[in-house]
Amino acid sequence: MTLQRAYKVVDAFSSRPFLGNPVAVVLDAEGLDTAAMQAIAGWTNLSETTFVLPPSTDGADYRLRIFAPRSELPFAGHPTLGSAHAVLEAGRVRPRDGRLVQECGVGLVNLSVQGEGTGRRITLDLPPATVTPLAPADIAEMEAILGHRVEAGAVPAIVNVGAIWAVAQMADAATVLDLTPDFARSAAFERRLGLTGLVVFGIHQNGEAAIEVRAFAPSCGVEEDPVCGSGNGSVAVFRRDRGLLPEGGGGYLAAQGRCVGRDGRIVVRVDAAGNVSIGGACVTCVDGMLAG
Repeated sequence: MTLQRAYKVVDAFSSRPFLGNPVAVVLDAEGLDTAAMQAIAGWTNLSETTFVLPPSTDGADYRLRIFAPRSELPFAGHPTLGSAHAVLEAGRVRPRDGRLVQECGVGLVNLSVQGEGTGRRITLDLPPATVTPLAPADIAEMEAILGHRVEAGAVPAIVNVGAIWAVAQMADAATVLDLTPDFARSAAFERRLGLTGLVVFGIHQNGEAAIEVRAFAPSCGVEEDPVCGSGNGSVAVFRRDRGLLPEGGGGYLAAQGRCVGRDGRIVVRVDAAGNVSIGGACVTCVDGMLAG
């Protein structure tokens, strides 16, 4: 007998279908082992597929396992927001005083929920980050991969928020949009340094968004992640630590996805203590059942 499991595909960081970053969410994941979850994630071939399980820790509303096509991740941003949207929409959980707590590989992740339905906005508190400067030889290799020099005044770094990104600033947003990375070389670089991928950003001179972001993770089976929550969180940590944000914190809007036909918007906030939050809209694009 084939078991039917509730299944959604949610577009994160967009209020309009097909313009954000889709995450496949299996709402009834009990009984699936790791191999089965990885096989489903490879089949969906999205940047991430998540599996919702009962919490195993006091204080959590649900437990989430997050898979890229080739590997499991301890944390990722757009799957966290998209899965929260899915469980709320399905009535599996309800916010407590506007808050949810997700259990995942990095531990407990706090989320805030504002509004309902199409007006719902979800924000996650980024897990604590560690920042390690890239060695000069690795910066040179990163530039070779990107085919462009990075900004020398902000030394590139590895930012670990559960997902591990090598972060660099480019000259401006136009430079970011013009990049054509060497994905095979990037995958080898990522494996050597234990990275999830590379994320780059550049300042917009004018327009709605403050910065343009792109994220590349070919070693995980994702050449370019359309709109990346953990990558944008890592960029915020990098900008905070490099003195690229106002003292006392503040917020900004990031844009991502144009090079792959998307139009994501990520609301980023860094508080006075340096804590980072990432938020945005989500919309369900597929709602049905998964056989298996």
